[in-house]
Amino acid sequence: MNLEANSNRIPKLILLAGVFSCSLSSAFVKSMTTPSCVTATYRLFMAVLLLTPYVFLKKEMREEVLTMSKKDLLWSALAGVFFAFHLFTWFESLRFTTVASSTVLCNTEVIFAAIGYILFFGKRLKKGEFLAIGVALIGSVIIAMADQSGGHGGLFGDFLAVLAAILMAVYTLIGTRQRARISTTAYTYVLYIASFFTLVGITVATGTPMFGYEPINWFFALCLAVFCNLMGHTVYSWALKYLKPTYVSTVKLAGPVFAASNAVWLFGEIPGVTQILGALVVISGVALYARQKQD
Repeated sequence: MNLEANSNRIPKLILLAGVFSCSLSSAFVKSMTTPSCVTATYRLFMAVLLLTPYVFLKKEMREEVLTMSKKDLLWSALAGVFFAFHLFTWFESLRFTTVASSTVLCNTEVIFAAIGYILFFGKRLKKGEFLAIGVALIGSVIIAMADQSGGHGGLFGDFLAVLAAILMAVYTLIGTRQRARISTTAYTYVLYIASFFTLVGITVATGTPMFGYEPINWFFALCLAVFCNLMGHTVYSWALKYLKPTYVSTVKLAGPVFAASNAVWLFGEIPGVTQILGALVVISGVALYARQKQD
């Protein structure tokens, strides 16, 4: 089947499923008792552990990884470095501000991805695309306004979330370049290995103990690896071969909507009227962007 036929419908549906998987991330992170850098390190360790057998037991995957050019290795590893710092700063932001505020601000990645797409890829966005991005962002802000952060270092947490958004935008743009050259599995495998070692370096540099925490943290780290890495970020990287980075980033704005829905059945948290309004606005923005003609 030609995936670029039928208006890219299949990649869009798969991307949406990936966004839902990633929306579980904040719940897993909040349930862990490890410091932010250790949480991220455990997550990437599990992701690499799960991917390694698949890569090396499948001949074509093994050969692609082992014969990858130095240039592709470096670019994929660089994406991994940005991904590692994204995870660290976002997980850290969850310590200072609420899940809603952190998730919403992290999803402003779409703004930075759009700017990068224009500056580094020489592309132009249509007025309708700018409008759709704006609508989706307004919806995200409405959701944030409904959240009561309580002022416990919230400003610093917000700053970290925005920094995480910038780092994620760079990671997304590098992925756009790489996915046109190599397979999703080869790209994400090298990326996750580079992320893991970067996070180990951050943990060592900050003097944070790597071990000695409750065993339940490993279970949640496994959940993060399966749902958020393999079923989430791997899907994002795969989708970049078929969809524009600004579209991928915009669809990710549905993440706060899914996170709020998850909270209903996970924690019995019923969203208020303002949150529901924000969710509808976000979905409207995503739908509006989806109607724009893709280059």
